[in-house]
Amino acid sequence: MRREILIGGFGGQGVILASVILGRAAAVYEGYYAVQTQAYGPESRGGASRAEVVISDEPIDYPKVIEPDYAILLSQQAYDKYLGLVKDGGLVIIEEDLVPHRNKEREKGKNIYPYPLTRIAEETTGLSLTMNILTLGLFVGLTGIVKKESIKKAVLDAVPKGTEEINLRALSKGFELAKGL
Repeated sequence: MRREILIGGFGGQGVILASVILGRAAAVYEGYYAVQTQAYGPESRGGASRAEVVISDEPIDYPKVIEPDYAILLSQQAYDKYLGLVKDGGLVIIEEDLVPHRNKEREKGKNIYPYPLTRIAEETTGLSLTMNILTLGLFVGLTGIVKKESIKKAVLDAVPKGTEEINLRALSKGFELAKGL
């Protein structure tokens, strides 16, 4: 099984960190092969940011995403640019507050999950910065691509010391959102 995940947004949303955490959960805690790649603009905040994760149960011969099974689109620019790449039947999570101009025709054949992710993160933890972790919880809850315990361990490995509790709260909220569907 080869699974391709594309995460697109802008600098400051934690796009790259989310992809690293997901790859780590798959490789370190589940024993899969995983490759993470990234691309971003010269600005540290506000510029376009894209990350890809390929997870497989056999060695990965090509590390780039070709036709994503899953996409997490956190900005209008990412939505406009990457939605068309997602395979038919693919799952797409959208940050609906930051993607005000959706095209229902282009979404046909895909499983779309729009949420005000940043707003929910702020309501849950008081910090919009936890949106990426909340989104990982939602993604794992919806797809089961890795076990909840594995993503939890990978989050704890990656977040700064002293922020573990708040990030776990965001992750749990993401699981909860998925459970409600």
